[in-house]
Amino acid sequence: MPTSNSPYSAFAALLASSGYTISPAELHGLLLGRSCAGAGFEIDSWLVDAAELLGAAPEDTVRQALIGLQEMVKNELTSNDVTVVLLLPSDDAPLSERAVALGQWCQGFLGGFGVVPTPTQPLSDEADEALQDLAKIAASDLNYEDSDADEEALIEVCEYIRVAAVLLYNERVVNRRARQRLN
Repeated sequence: MPTSNSPYSAFAALLASSGYTISPAELHGLLLGRSCAGAGFEIDSWLVDAAELLGAAPEDTVRQALIGLQEMVKNELTSNDVTVVLLLPSDDAPLSERAVALGQWCQGFLGGFGVVPTPTQPLSDEADEALQDLAKIAASDLNYEDSDADEEALIEVCEYIRVAAVLLYNERVVNRRARQRLN
């Protein structure tokens, strides 16, 4: 039985009680995707993108949760030790539920990455491949049988996604800033 006090479960309950059908994973993916693409951390533009995904402007409690999520992502990406924590169901949730949420997260990430105008500097082959892999994961119909091998595979995919997000953030944001300082 999933832990009802996990951040994912709490956010899912908040969204459901407010009438939204979107998953916390997809919202977090959207936020991280737009952040990694260079949208910055301005609250109002994040709330506009979130409202589009939600289908309506967020009510106050959801708005506050989205602002908190933005602050968390900003802290993760701008700290000296860049870390990405995926907002997914807890490890005690069924493997199939976590796999579906992972696909939703990737869909959100790709949508968020796509809302930011493409800079003139193209992505490296490695970063482009990471985006293609995220698209494959988002389009996959992951069907796990709850075996140990499937659990390990999901853990590895999650780790790959975290690394891919950091790679894309470094290319689109950190390296772009460095190039701008040189010019």
